[in-house]
Amino acid sequence: MEKRNLEHQILDYLDGRLSAEEMASFETILEKDSTLRQEVEGLTKLLNAFETEERVRPPQRLASTFEKMLDEERKNLVKVVPLDQRKNTAGFSFLKIAASIALLIGTFLTGRFAGQNEANVSLVEARQEALEYKEATLISLLGNESASKRIQGVQLVKEFERPDPEIVTALGEKMLGDENTNVRLSAMEALSTFSYSEQVKSIFIKALETEENPSIQVALIEILGQLQVKKAIGPLKKLLDKEETQPFIKAEINNALPKII
Repeated sequence: MEKRNLEHQILDYLDGRLSAEEMASFETILEKDSTLRQEVEGLTKLLNAFETEERVRPPQRLASTFEKMLDEERKNLVKVVPLDQRKNTAGFSFLKIAASIALLIGTFLTGRFAGQNEANVSLVEARQEALEYKEATLISLLGNESASKRIQGVQLVKEFERPDPEIVTALGEKMLGDENTNVRLSAMEALSTFSYSEQVKSIFIKALETEENPSIQVALIEILGQLQVKKAIGPLKKLLDKEETQPFIKAEINNALPKII
């Protein structure tokens, strides 16, 4: 059987469109012809790759570009190799078609992944804009005349995985100087979530020198004791020596100091 006829039979063979007699004859030749066998194996792998490729709906812009490229490639293939005129296909190899298709698919997949990257960039930008909006809202609420609004602003910090120094500073100012005890307590609880921060630890130490509310004092002493913040030793001892410090506060300090020292 001539080489060009065998090459035309590859797709029929893979699709199971050959008669039993043709199938047996083709397989007999396939066993002997290593070049033909390589072509069949190569095309089989390519077709299997198409079948197993995950179906992902590409962005409309990329899909349109791909369709345009595919149309152009079809026209080129028709011009170069008229499939309906076998007499003009001497020396034609199906692996050449496979290579062309593979190149097209590779180009399309590259575009698809580029589209995914563009989507990821857009998502990051959207998240950044949302974060900036939350920051602006938090700062605005902290400056509100209403104590309840200021507390709402404090609570917003829980939506930040790692608030930037400006946010921490703003919360620290509320904790140290807000006239409303509930606002100060809320700010302390919010900051305690980020107690690993040296900036937050410094705010807590400074609060020991100014805070007069017993509930907040006890909470600060417990936190600093658990964190074993050595810089807090001086302010704690100073608070312990004050005559006006209540007995139960002094008891808390005596319990915390051994943990730190």
